[in-house]
Amino acid sequence: MTYTEIQQVLDRAVDEHGVPGIVAEIRHADKTWFGTAGVADITTGGKRRPGEHVHTGSSGKAFTAAAMLQLEAEGRLSIDDTVDTWLPGVLNVNGYDGSKITIRHLLSNSSGLFVTGLAPEVSYRYATRAGFARHRLDVWTKDDLLNIAVSQPPVSEPGAAFAYSNGGFHVAGAIIEEVTGNSYADEVDRTVIKPLGLTGTHVRRPDETDYPDPHPRFYSALFLKDGADPAKVTPENWQSMMEDPGLDPMDVTVFNTSGGWSAGDVVSTTGDMIRFVGAMAGGSLLPPEQHREMWTTISTEGGHWMPHTRYGLGVFELDRQVTGGTTLRGVGGSLWGSYLCVVGTPDGEHTMALHTNTEWKTWDIMFEAVKAEFGKGV
Repeated sequence: MTYTEIQQVLDRAVDEHGVPGIVAEIRHADKTWFGTAGVADITTGGKRRPGEHVHTGSSGKAFTAAAMLQLEAEGRLSIDDTVDTWLPGVLNVNGYDGSKITIRHLLSNSSGLFVTGLAPEVSYRYATRAGFARHRLDVWTKDDLLNIAVSQPPVSEPGAAFAYSNGGFHVAGAIIEEVTGNSYADEVDRTVIKPLGLTGTHVRRPDETDYPDPHPRFYSALFLKDGADPAKVTPENWQSMMEDPGLDPMDVTVFNTSGGWSAGDVVSTTGDMIRFVGAMAGGSLLPPEQHREMWTTISTEGGHWMPHTRYGLGVFELDRQVTGGTTLRGVGGSLWGSYLCVVGTPDGEHTMALHTNTEWKTWDIMFEAVKAEFGKGV
């Protein structure tokens, strides 16, 4: 098996889309391939390499869902419990009703909670380069995140529609802590990271701003134009308000990402993420009932998210029209300076991880890689 087409996708990501550095790691049964293009460090020209620690962005949602489903398997909760069962009153503001929103709603992004990533409290801090430089070390507390989760009215009734909401996963993280009496990070470590032997993976501490070695530098151009008002950003117009893509990227390696928390603040390696997604897709971690729940999916159409997908609990399935005939399961996430996507076959035997040391640029990179690797048959 050759990987010429995948290498060509990596090269195009750098040459045509302006990605500083990209890696792909593929595991098919007992064989592994690793490829790179571009650089890990713009200043030194150092190349990217296997085993780098990277931020996984919203891929962390799958860790939250897996931890919650493990708690259900242990008999400590049901994902059909309402939020009020565990956090009475937390959601009963601004038009929300915690007696109607369930854990399942939170984990499937169907709770009706608004798209938290567009909250002014977040965007005003990081919307511009100057704002990012000023606030890059800010620490977000659990209370901060729960307050933001309900700071704007619902976008739908619970269960009525898909809307990608970090706030729902922050509420889920708070429930995990309430049920167990342990920190969210400790529970993810106990229920997911240690059982799978993910030695290069951890949930970041609230004050953590660095990465274990080795790691690339991380670069961002995810900023609004000078003078743009973050309050006027919507899911429909945000791309038109971004700054000139020709500007040099900003080094954002030193960055406190506590605003992600249980919606996405996991550091890992492409190798560990392949092992994680293989276990999630194939069912080697969760019991059969919880595995079925994780992969009971809903449409993401109209949800301003990744096209051609259906969403489960913290995970997604990619439609056959994109893959060339094979349904794939996976996770993905993007934030300032980092983009990760990991997809694989439902049996967990054939999995590919892509990472760029800048945020999401275009779906073309991912979809081209998927077609190159999985469109030829598995």
